[in-house]
Amino acid sequence: MLITMGCAAPKQSGDTAAPASSFESAYRDENSQYGVFLSYEGPLEDLREYNIIVIDAQYYDKEEILEFKDSDHFVLSYINVGSLEDFRDYYDEYKDLALGRYEHWDEEVWIDVSNKRWQDFVLNDLAPDLLDRGIDGLFVDNCDVYYCYHTGEILEGLSYIMRGLKKMSPQVIINGGDTFLDDYTERLGDQDDVMTGINQESVITSIDWENDTFTTACDDDREYFEGYIDKYAAKGALIFLLEYTTDPDAEREIRRFCEKRGYKYYISDSLELNFKR
Repeated sequence: MLITMGCAAPKQSGDTAAPASSFESAYRDENSQYGVFLSYEGPLEDLREYNIIVIDAQYYDKEEILEFKDSDHFVLSYINVGSLEDFRDYYDEYKDLALGRYEHWDEEVWIDVSNKRWQDFVLNDLAPDLLDRGIDGLFVDNCDVYYCYHTGEILEGLSYIMRGLKKMSPQVIINGGDTFLDDYTERLGDQDDVMTGINQESVITSIDWENDTFTTACDDDREYFEGYIDKYAAKGALIFLLEYTTDPDAEREIRRFCEKRGYKYYISDSLELNFKR
């Protein structure tokens, strides 16, 4: 069922996040570090070398997050709006909304973002709970549901969710989402309606799923994703890269590329995105 403007208004979260200007200052600081640690559940203090971190805030309470944050440290939380993971405590309640299997991720299914039940849950329960823990913004995953299910209903439903998240959170970083963002800005509104920045995976590197290894992105893919992030950066979006590699030459290329453009980046040697000293 297509539900867009008819959904209940999203709840407002507590005012515990840092001002957007402070976050942007950390982003613009060439010495600040970015890290993505979605599988990490240890002490946040161990991540202090990173100024902007992405974690799954469901594993932390407000006190832990606020103790970590200061004028130079900011916390974004992962939120999955386009698919449903079987380890979440709300999986059974929403699994009937599944659209299909998620390739390479056996624990996930794509979910119908046009459904009112899912929209209400994300905007009135899931996102407010994360924001009430004191985070500075949301790291939004799986807007690529629209790439896989390319219909007007999915575009409208996802747009409603993303506009709602943007209204309640000072920072909304979309992980990927190129097809959604391009169609949204061409048909429905402005990029500022739905996000403040983009985290793009695998611009310079690539994942070889068949052989379970990392490699270099092909020229066409790199050209496409460079064009995507550069286009929105020129319009004011904050840009983050998440690359997977163990190759020192690739690491040097990632650093060169991002430092030239003023983008933040994190290089991981594992898809698990855990923290290693």
